[in-house]
Amino acid sequence: MKNKFSFSAFHSLGFKIALIILLIGIIPFLVCVPISLRAYKSVSIHTDATNLMAQAAQYNSQLVTSGYILGEENSELDTELKAIADSYNGRILLVNSALKVVKDSYSVDIGKTVIWENIIHSMQGDSLYFYDEDTKYLIVSVPLSNSDNEIVGTLVINKSMDYIDQNIDTFISYSLIGSVILVSLSIIIAVFTAIHFSRPMTKLSDSLDGIIREYTNELPDNKSFLELELISGKFNEVFKKLQAIDQSRQEFVSNVSHELKTPLTSMKVLADSLNGSDDVPIEMYREFMVDIGDEIDRETKIINDLLSLVRMDKSGAQLNVSAVNINELIEHILKRLKPIAEKAGIEVVFESFRPVVAEVDEVKFTLVVTNLVENAIKYNDEGGWVHISLNSDHQFFYIKVEDNGLGIPEDSVDYIFERFYRADKSHSREIGGTGLGLAITKSAIAMHNGEVKVRSKLGEGSTFDVRIPLNYIEKEVH
Repeated sequence: MKNKFSFSAFHSLGFKIALIILLIGIIPFLVCVPISLRAYKSVSIHTDATNLMAQAAQYNSQLVTSGYILGEENSELDTELKAIADSYNGRILLVNSALKVVKDSYSVDIGKTVIWENIIHSMQGDSLYFYDEDTKYLIVSVPLSNSDNEIVGTLVINKSMDYIDQNIDTFISYSLIGSVILVSLSIIIAVFTAIHFSRPMTKLSDSLDGIIREYTNELPDNKSFLELELISGKFNEVFKKLQAIDQSRQEFVSNVSHELKTPLTSMKVLADSLNGSDDVPIEMYREFMVDIGDEIDRETKIINDLLSLVRMDKSGAQLNVSAVNINELIEHILKRLKPIAEKAGIEVVFESFRPVVAEVDEVKFTLVVTNLVENAIKYNDEGGWVHISLNSDHQFFYIKVEDNGLGIPEDSVDYIFERFYRADKSHSREIGGTGLGLAITKSAIAMHNGEVKVRSKLGEGSTFDVRIPLNYIEKEVH
């Protein structure tokens, strides 16, 4: 258990934040130090080489006009050049145009021929320098020219660059001290930052744990980071919605139990009445059998609604799509619902603006129109009206179902398509139904890649607008 906890700690937000801060503090240091050292070394060599070349150029006239380049003796120049060589802890060579050493501050190579690429290029007028990594010496070669601008020799100056390594060693020593301080500060900052950022998450986790253990049903306000405040608010919205769904499910079970039980109870009473009586008149027998048939139809309607919703909920439910004349289909549905409307004293009017043929599942689409129109008839007053209109454009067809009935309370409009939800529970109980009709309607419309919107005002009626593509395109399943 301990190992599991230790391993999971590496996946925590606090650990990752701490690690990022450490890397931000240390990586730039590790990158910048070598770059700085390399830049320092390069700049030092270039600066020293430039100074040596300038110093050598100052001696050009004196070395040439005095005949020193030709090997003539000049004790003053000997002393001066040797002093310069000693100050650089290096060596000075004077090479003539024949590549022979005329003067040597070490006095060991006089008269020898020197063949070196840089000296040869200097004889052609180039001032060059070279740094020997092995010996740590900087070698500068500068051409010497006479008054006619003819190259008559080369001055070669060697300078020890040991001071660079000494400075680098000192810099590294200070860098190591700085790195220890930097790492220590980074660790301290990382730890405090990790604690600061992870503490609100821990509080949120504890609050969620409280909800799971059911001793609270809402997250407290988290006044830490905007993102966490938003998450906390969204969680509370989800919890409230889940509570509403759970309450709706309980009501649904109660409603469905009642709806399923009521027809059975009625049939039981009617059957017992027939069985408990002798010499039942044929008229009463027929009346009771008609009532039993009506109760069976009612039971069948409830069960069919439940089965329809289950089929639409199945993952990967398929549509049996075909080209359907929507005008004829709606007229057929309204013809079937006409007796219900006439019985309720409701006027039903269908208006079609143009012929519409669309790719739909005829059975499921029939459920859409039937549920919307039947609800408009049921939740209406005697003498009311229901208007159905059909229109289309080049991409969609539109169905509008409008009534002047009971309307929907404003606080219920956003929930009427949720399964098991009933806006007016008492009135719905009198009318009948299970609260599944609009849920089935919305599912069927969604399966056709369409959408439905509702506008309603309590006591003034409702309007349902349905939009469905003329051509069905199956959605890709990932």
